[in-house]
Amino acid sequence: MSVNVGLGPVPGGKVTSMIRAICWLLLAVVLGVPAPASAVDPRGSEGSHHLAQTKRPAPATPSAPKVSKKSPAAEYTPTVRFRLRTELAEGKLAFVGVGGDIEGVVNPALRVARGDIVQIGLINGDGIEHDVVFPDFNASTDRVNRKGASSVTVFRADKAGEFAYFCSLPGHRQAGMEGKISVGGAKAPVAAARLSVSIVRDPTDLPGPLAAGPPRTIAVDLEAREVVGRLANETTYAYWTFNGKVPGPFLRVRAGDTVELRFKNGADSRMIHSVDLHAVTGPGGGAVMTQTPPGETKSFTFKALNPGLYVYHCATPMVANHISSGMYGLILVEPPGGLPRVDREFYVMQGELYTDRGFGQRGHDEFSVEKLLAERAEYFVFNGAVGALTAERPMKAKVGETVRIFFGVGGPNATSSFHVIGEIFDRVYDQASITSPPATNVQTTAVPPGGAAIVEFTLEVPGRYILVDHALSRLERGLAGFLLVEGPDNPEVFRGENGAAATTSGH
Repeated sequence: MSVNVGLGPVPGGKVTSMIRAICWLLLAVVLGVPAPASAVDPRGSEGSHHLAQTKRPAPATPSAPKVSKKSPAAEYTPTVRFRLRTELAEGKLAFVGVGGDIEGVVNPALRVARGDIVQIGLINGDGIEHDVVFPDFNASTDRVNRKGASSVTVFRADKAGEFAYFCSLPGHRQAGMEGKISVGGAKAPVAAARLSVSIVRDPTDLPGPLAAGPPRTIAVDLEAREVVGRLANETTYAYWTFNGKVPGPFLRVRAGDTVELRFKNGADSRMIHSVDLHAVTGPGGGAVMTQTPPGETKSFTFKALNPGLYVYHCATPMVANHISSGMYGLILVEPPGGLPRVDREFYVMQGELYTDRGFGQRGHDEFSVEKLLAERAEYFVFNGAVGALTAERPMKAKVGETVRIFFGVGGPNATSSFHVIGEIFDRVYDQASITSPPATNVQTTAVPPGGAAIVEFTLEVPGRYILVDHALSRLERGLAGFLLVEGPDNPEVFRGENGAAATTSGH
């Protein structure tokens, strides 16, 4: 038996309330759908289009799915995210897609690849108690019963096929709250993504330690390039960059060196750009000399006086706009004797983007000055894009090696609490002060916007280590990186149940 009752607003004051009440009572009697308080007392529903849930025990039913209240722990970094909102749609209870290519779709078909780590967010949009369950994957959200409340579940799509998802409250599935998740096929990228380029700076793309010797003169060329780049798999953004990548080139000089910096602004640029290096002693860090219109080149010379790791960035108004769009990088001024030797060095910078559309939308995003001024970022990223250091350019090393990460925050606004899950920093050069003794055995280090740090550690155990900002909600907005470590197990340091070695790292 199927019931399809329209519950939209009808003119007529009390008549409207009575009609809505009768509709809800019919659903409650026939399908067991819990009726809101206003259906019992329609006087409380006048002028409202959203109905509150009446709290009463759900009747037992032999067909209710037996799903664990706690979804299985999968991974810290989902590869696919979907959001569903509960609504009264098309005259029935329903899930409605939020964002991306499921925006506004009733009971959307969710398509993922086998092996994907799938995150599902449920938002209560109608004030009635709901959940969403994926019984074939032993996953479910908590029940949410107030409008605006939400819950999240994560699972691994570990078997191919088409499976149902639905609300497990009695009668809700029959009233329309059911969709399908297909596992096996990959989604096609949008045309905009195919026309874009990668702006991700490889974390291994940095010059090695400088040879010993007297101070020298070093020539540095930077070019402002405006490019449409991939912000996420199916999202593009008009980046402003130094030399086409985010962050800009890693510059390496030694204290006492003279740097001749030439700055070019691409002929096809639309904006004036410049460069301000925090390592420079002089007006604007060089920005005064390098305000450069499209197609022009300007230069200046400076002497590197102070050892340390310094941020550089564009300093053309609106400065924060230029920085958030990708114009930042690091310059290392080595001390006279250089830095201690390590096996591997990596270059990582954190930034945030302020887009006109919400996180994860499919297509092309534009800059939002309103969100920038409110400091409400939609994306937090390492090396310019979502997935930059996970899917595209993960870092790799071996057990027994020593690792140094040159880490900076372009910003322009958010401080980072930099942390590597599963590792402890043997040494941290706080604020990138390499002439001060390093702190030892550090778990998390704070790095302000426009600041930097150097962290070093030795790899004792193989596995996947995750780089995060320990303001962990930013993980949900794209901020994660992988350090993949190969080598023999080390059970004296770490072993799993029954002595088994772990293949991945979580928190």
